[in-house]
Amino acid sequence: MSTAASRRPKRRRRTVIATATAAVALTVGLTATGCDAVNKALDCVQTADSIADSVTDLQQAVENAANDPTQTEESLTSIENNLDKIGDKTDNTDVNKAVDDLQAAVANVRTAVENGDNTPDLSPVTDAAGELTKVCTP
Repeated sequence: MSTAASRRPKRRRRTVIATATAAVALTVGLTATGCDAVNKALDCVQTADSIADSVTDLQQAVENAANDPTQTEESLTSIENNLDKIGDKTDNTDVNKAVDDLQAAVANVRTAVENGDNTPDLSPVTDAAGELTKVCTP
């Protein structure tokens, strides 16, 4: 993996963390007024951060597939579980589309791995995860 590609997940993670911090600040100010939308946005940001971590784990698992092929499966399952959490908590059309796109990308990687591809193309997963992070930003 190139140096630029290895830095990309870290940059996304920093963006997600910064966004989460901003969302926490908004939540503290608006919780007293019962702003449900802010709480949903915070849930989205937190779950998107977990997904960013899972995507990083997936990239590492694919790189190390020869040593432990179960890591790839675990990473894909982790992403899917986090996507289910977001999908259950939002009625935002953009978020739902980003979740659907990421689910499709993960399913494609899973199929490729099941068909014996030890180095599946992860760019659709990372792109979809970036889009999800973007739409989860309050």
